Amino acid sequence: MWTHKAWQGRLLAHPLASHERLRHYAGWCDAVEGNTTFYATPTRDTVASWAQQTDPDFRFVLKLPKLITHERRLVDADGALRVFLDAIEPLGPRAHALWIQLPGSFGPADVAVLASFLRRLPSSHRYAVEVRHPAFFDEPRSAALLEEALAVTGAEWIPFDTTEFFRSPPTSEAEREAWTRKPRVPFRSRALTDRPIVRYLGRDDPARTIEGWQRWIDVAVEWLREGRSPTIFVHTPDNADAPVLARRLHDDVRARVPELEALPDPMPAGPLTLF
Repeated sequence: MWTHKAWQGRLLAHPLASHERLRHYAGWCDAVEGNTTFYATPTRDTVASWAQQTDPDFRFVLKLPKLITHERRLVDADGALRVFLDAIEPLGPRAHALWIQLPGSFGPADVAVLASFLRRLPSSHRYAVEVRHPAFFDEPRSAALLEEALAVTGAEWIPFDTTEFFRSPPTSEAEREAWTRKPRVPFRSRALTDRPIVRYLGRDDPARTIEGWQRWIDVAVEWLREGRSPTIFVHTPDNADAPVLARRLHDDVRARVPELEALPDPMPAGPLTLF
């Protein structure tokens, strides 16, 4: 997501041609969730434009199409997968990980299907799996079963931390909408690989969002000192200030790990008043 309406003319210059929007976003953050690929596989030309707008070390975490993960539930999806992999080939090293988000109904009984799917994937990419079935969080045996399947192919488990969001009732329209759609799963911070990926959902109140990510600072610092390279995505229900908040989180981690590389200098479109 790099064309959020609330950012235009405020965080990003406006108007911008479509082939410039990602370039401006990449001045704020060095990674992006490729959520649009869940709904449709982009053309190679579109993906080539993404590559042209970003440096080789920019990180795309691209979601596999729902046709593969939700409609076919990883079965009989090899053709659709080949089309997707061909489309994203122009990204080269920018394809940091391919994100396999599974529906909430995909539970422990389906782990064998996931394991089979992972074994068929080409080794040219890294993979990360997001699960939402409560058994993977509440039952140690189910969690171990999933971790074993992921370990065979070196895939990561993406935690989606919504604990701060669900700590108290919603106070805005965006929060009320998210309240009915976002998963309620326990906090998880165990990394399986050297490239852990975290999705964090705060509140529309920046102070609440910052309060809720304090433990992720400790986790990120530990991971970095262990030699891991984490990617953390910051969300709020309205996402209006997400890039600013992401930079604030990065700065908080960098204050404790000074050798962490600074984020790029943004091209602001107007004065910032969040902090």
